[in-house]
Amino acid sequence: MNTVPETHYSATAKWLHWLTLLLMLGGYTLGFIMADLPVSPTRLKMFVSHKWIGVTVFLLSLIRVLWRLAVPPPQPVAMPAWQRLASEYTHRAIYLMLFLLPLSGWLMSSAHGFQTVYLGVLPIPDLLHKDKALAETLEEVHESFALLMLALLAVHVAAALKHHLIDHDGSLRRMLPRRGA
Repeated sequence: MNTVPETHYSATAKWLHWLTLLLMLGGYTLGFIMADLPVSPTRLKMFVSHKWIGVTVFLLSLIRVLWRLAVPPPQPVAMPAWQRLASEYTHRAIYLMLFLLPLSGWLMSSAHGFQTVYLGVLPIPDLLHKDKALAETLEEVHESFALLMLALLAVHVAAALKHHLIDHDGSLRRMLPRRGA
């Protein structure tokens, strides 16, 4: 029987990590494109898909946290204390944003008066009453969170590449799919 060494993340953790990333890339792509489109059926479809992605990311993030509590990650690779601290706080901030970004979108959508119907079949209750001024504020919050998340992801990717290309410490390989039997 093949087992994953304790130096690697579990297959489930890897799937959740990469699936979340792919969904976020799709959500960001839709977000940037739809923001500049005039009101049209195409733009509305993009908004709906963007909201579905946000709900899915939120749900996957819940699963990720529960999985991480049940199956702790492998021990970190050797690195200076300041890097370990930076890594820990960057990961915490990313996890926080995985919840705050979709939640701010949900609040904004509620304040705009547009209910989210997940996958076209599951109505998600609005968290707020329609309020134009609040909706505009929440739009700015959601956009700020989106930019903050992009910055955090850039730091995360840069650190992973630094560990892989400069330190050669195997850090990145721990999260990549395993090759071979």
